[in-house]
Amino acid sequence: MVDSVSRLYQAVLATREGRNPSPRTGRLFDKGRAFIAKKLAEEAVEVALEAALDDRRAAVRESADLIYNLAVLWVDMDIRPEDVWAEMRRREQLLGMAEKLPKRGEKPDAAKAGSSGLRHERDGLDVALADAGPEIVGEPRELPPARPRR
Repeated sequence: MVDSVSRLYQAVLATREGRNPSPRTGRLFDKGRAFIAKKLAEEAVEVALEAALDDRRAAVRESADLIYNLAVLWVDMDIRPEDVWAEMRRREQLLGMAEKLPKRGEKPDAAKAGSSGLRHERDGLDVALADAGPEIVGEPRELPPARPRR
């Protein structure tokens, strides 16, 4: 997978530098980092929804979209895949595997103890996410039909 991500990163970088024409990738760069970040978040939600629906094939397709948009964001932010792999190696040395680090002041197992929800604050934005437990929060609804793949 590392090779696939590295090849994707190099192709996206080449597009950014004008060496690999890709209209879709070029449009993402033209719209700016906030738009790229929004696309990345949308793809992450789509992966999660497909997983919640137990649709493995769709989750795989959406995961590929997520990784593509992550590579675009990395190029835009001048983050190389090697930078991320180095962070993963560091976490593996600290924790035994490259899992998410505990928040500042949080004991390593505190996240597993079961809080009433998650809270994130950054740049004046305070977001609280309820712990949905095993059910999806909100009114039951039918999902829209899958959009056609090109």
